Amino acid sequence: MNLYERWVLPPILDLIMRQKHLTKYRRAVVAAARGRVLEIGVGSGLNFPLYGKEVELVYGIDLSRRLLSIARRRAAASTVPVELHLGSATAIPLADDTVDTVVMTWTLCSIPDPPAALREMRRVLKPSGNLCLVEHGLSPEPSVEHWQRRITPTWRRMAGGCHLDRKIDELIRLAGFDLTNLQVEYAPGPRAMSYMYEGCACRTHSGGIGPAGA
Repeated sequence: MNLYERWVLPPILDLIMRQKHLTKYRRAVVAAARGRVLEIGVGSGLNFPLYGKEVELVYGIDLSRRLLSIARRRAAASTVPVELHLGSATAIPLADDTVDTVVMTWTLCSIPDPPAALREMRRVLKPSGNLCLVEHGLSPEPSVEHWQRRITPTWRRMAGGCHLDRKIDELIRLAGFDLTNLQVEYAPGPRAMSYMYEGCACRTHSGGIGPAGA
């Protein structure tokens, strides 16, 4: 992580992710959380005020010390207990079958190895648990896809590894999840950056790809 990613980018991300038009997606995803929750890419803790009484505890994991320092301040005001961890989604510091819900809000785009991260999420998720997410990703429109693929190499260097051209539903299915519901739409903003995938998934019995078992 370079100086830009360590010190400059975190407060910019905190500001950008507070945009009002993103709130409806946050509310929809967090409303589905139950029990013990693992939030991947917890960032600055913007989801904490949205967790309800159905949530027992939130484990938050993020690679950024700066964002976690902001998240700690928000955690102190949360009505739900929060436990924060500095670390990677590809090496989650929890035992197998530990959590009832995994939450991701605009995280999978910036993980260097999404299949490995999703297998880890599947590992720690209870067999009856759910993965709830909102992510931006690849548009089905050829003209938008063209620009997403063209812009991404430059964009990911500016935006902390963020990819605009990942097909989120495909990544999730290949990692051993069944999408139980999925809604897609363009959010306000440039179309190359605003195609949203929002929904929930459960563990399949097939095992998906890699070492994760049913």
